[in-house]
Amino acid sequence: MGEPIVIWGAGAIGGTLGAFWARAGIDVLFVDSVAEHVEACRTEGLSIEGPVAAFRQCVAAVTPEELTGTFSRIVLAVKAHHTEEAVVALAPHLAADGFVLSAQNGLNELVIARHVGDERTMGAFVNFGADWLGPGRILFGNRAAVVVGEIDGATRDRTREMHRLLSIFEPDAVLTDNIWGYLWGKLGYGAMLFATALTDDSMADNFADPDRLPIWEAIGREVVAVALARGVRPLGFDGYDPLDFAPHADTAKVSDSIAALVDLNRHGAKTHSGIWRDLAVRKRRTEVDAQIAVIDTLGREVGVDTPTIRKLVALIHDVEEGRRPRSSATLRNLL
Repeated sequence: MGEPIVIWGAGAIGGTLGAFWARAGIDVLFVDSVAEHVEACRTEGLSIEGPVAAFRQCVAAVTPEELTGTFSRIVLAVKAHHTEEAVVALAPHLAADGFVLSAQNGLNELVIARHVGDERTMGAFVNFGADWLGPGRILFGNRAAVVVGEIDGATRDRTREMHRLLSIFEPDAVLTDNIWGYLWGKLGYGAMLFATALTDDSMADNFADPDRLPIWEAIGREVVAVALARGVRPLGFDGYDPLDFAPHADTAKVSDSIAALVDLNRHGAKTHSGIWRDLAVRKRRTEVDAQIAVIDTLGREVGVDTPTIRKLVALIHDVEEGRRPRSSATLRNLL
């Protein structure tokens, strides 16, 4: 296309994708609000660390204030609660025939489309494990599912091209006509990860504790109930099947999916979620409102009650604001 792929947000997800693309000879431009990270990426290079891959790659990078021009492909990879602010900032730089690909956790495609239009919005599902460690450093902890698709279910030349690019990073990347199914499937898992962040136990240890199984079951069933009521059939990934949490599914199926999550998280270098890192290390607010509270809002619209989700959001807020500690006792409030 004769122009770089813009990656807006060069953190765990965007930084990892961009480093792999740049290493493969693809023209990439990072846009990131952390000036020290921008400087490191464009001078010393971005260091990808961990068991999956270890390399350093220089990538062109600017802050939002430094960006000029318009671009056909913008990959948005900021935290969910920064989506609206980022879309407002990037919209003047989006070509009239261009699109924004959401490489985020949550249902951020809804926010993006509200600002730039459905026809200029593409969805992606990413489940690989990565953490931003500091300026110029990202931990790539484990490989996992990567999926891309149009939010209207069509498959266009641009969709196939993004699938080709994502396959450079993840050879098993999937091109789908049901991106909403993957996004809602990930949302159930994502809500459980917020609950694991209420303790200092690893993700795998949380999922492996049989006493906590009712918590994961309650969360999963509420998310799937909302998705089904909204006409979305959630899709599984990496051994996890959200339909095991369908309203009338047997609890034994729930155990099978949770066992798959134990296995997925036990063998990666990333032991705790980014949510836990926000709470325990960075001491900052999480994406809980943008990612998880929206489930309750969307459930109310179709008459599905989600009391466990509401309680989870409240507990995360309590930890954020210092009213509760991260502990097994805090997590047990969900039982």
